[in-house]
Amino acid sequence: MPARRDPSDPVAEIRVLVVDDHPTVRAAVLDLLESTDGIVAVGEASDGQEALHLAEAVDPDVVLMDLTMPRMSGIEATRRLNHARPGARVLIFSAAVGRDVVRAAREAGAAGFIAKGGRGANLIRAIRTVSAGRCAWPAWARTV
Repeated sequence: MPARRDPSDPVAEIRVLVVDDHPTVRAAVLDLLESTDGIVAVGEASDGQEALHLAEAVDPDVVLMDLTMPRMSGIEATRRLNHARPGARVLIFSAAVGRDVVRAAREAGAAGFIAKGGRGANLIRAIRTVSAGRCAWPAWARTV
């Protein structure tokens, strides 16, 4: 198993596992990550159950997790991942936006939330933020 990235090391690559049930979304995110210095995609999964198994094998720093997926939701996968791999930080990435979604993500142990459809630069910033051990909640969601 590869050594875990030291968050204080500015040259170490951030290892990201992309979890989304839509192949087109995964492909777009993977393209963005491949074109970004300092970030490497270490795997992709199409549901929460697959994400749990893959996270064990690839040891990601950040798991970019969709919410609504077959077999196991992103919320349940986040909850389980936090117990199984507490060093991996989960960033919820969803088209579903609202107070209930954010509250459920926080309660499951996610480190942040970013809406799908936004600018790629915002997604990269959020990945870097949670990788550094900070939270990445949108301003409107900080009081939820």
